[in-house]
Amino acid sequence: MNDSGGWIALSLTEGLGGESIRRLIAVFGTPVDVFSASVTSLERVVKQRIAYNIAQGPDLKKISAVIKWLENPENSVVTLADGDYPALLRNIPDPPPLLYLKGRRKLLNSPALAVVGSRSATPAGITNAEAFSKAVSEAGLCIISGMALGIDAAAHRGGLRGISSSIAVVGTGLDTVYPAANRKLAHELAEKGALVSEFPLGTPPLGSNFPRRNRIISGMSSGCLVVEAALQSGSLITARQALEQGREVFAIPGSIHSPLSRGCHSLIKEGAKLVEKAEDILDELGYAVRQGVVYHADEPKQEEATLLNHLGHDVISIDLLCQRSGLTVETVSAMLLTFELDGMWLVFRADAISDSGS
Repeated sequence: MNDSGGWIALSLTEGLGGESIRRLIAVFGTPVDVFSASVTSLERVVKQRIAYNIAQGPDLKKISAVIKWLENPENSVVTLADGDYPALLRNIPDPPPLLYLKGRRKLLNSPALAVVGSRSATPAGITNAEAFSKAVSEAGLCIISGMALGIDAAAHRGGLRGISSSIAVVGTGLDTVYPAANRKLAHELAEKGALVSEFPLGTPPLGSNFPRRNRIISGMSSGCLVVEAALQSGSLITARQALEQGREVFAIPGSIHSPLSRGCHSLIKEGAKLVEKAEDILDELGYAVRQGVVYHADEPKQEEATLLNHLGHDVISIDLLCQRSGLTVETVSAMLLTFELDGMWLVFRADAISDSGS
């Protein structure tokens, strides 16, 4: 059993979590030494049931599935014993002992910014996330997010457009794309960036996995930008974990009437830095904007701006939207379809938004 094989075997042992693995390694030295230890010795470190599970070894079918997965040259595993394990992540209170990786391994130790926010993002939020992420990527920071719909997906698209690319930290096994709507984005990340997970192959999208994923998003980053978030948003969990990890936290302010601004405003009240342009983040983290890079969000076309200005934050019919904006039904319908195709999900029931699962 080689070193990586030992780490994989430990991570796939039933009942054995990250904390227990780290304790075992601290006591015995290597995974091979752990599997060579007697049950009596193991019981001094872990519970009896887990000690017996270690003695019996992991499920060979699971091991075989990982070995087959690793035959693809774009797939690899990274362990706490590896020199290219993310240095910042290694120093958080609960670093994952093993990471599954699909894509560019060298990105793991790139300087990085986490960009997170609502799945039910506004058109302005989508535009801001993509524009800020592109500018920050051009300045030398890899963009890390969670590949959810809305702000996460926009952040990845922006990061991929810059020179420093993007990493998605996911809450499933890397043999599963979730959400399915991001399949094309996942393939682009595997080719030009990277996808990372601490969860074994075959792990489905369980709600309890996403808060654990969030600590990795912030843990691999020098700072965390929240673009839009409701007060019950999972993005606030990421931001607060970033604060606990000693990272800088940034938030983009918005309308006092928008529920998707309230999470950002709450963070700003708690000490997060208010940002209006990418340069605000780069200055704080010690990076310069590359000459010629536009770091403000792109201005929408005149008709699009007119429509967005009249949307408001309450339920509205297309007829009333036409009346407010002075645009025809055909024009409004066409623009709404364009917004949807571009991933700019319009919030028609803003008061019902909840992002607790993101």
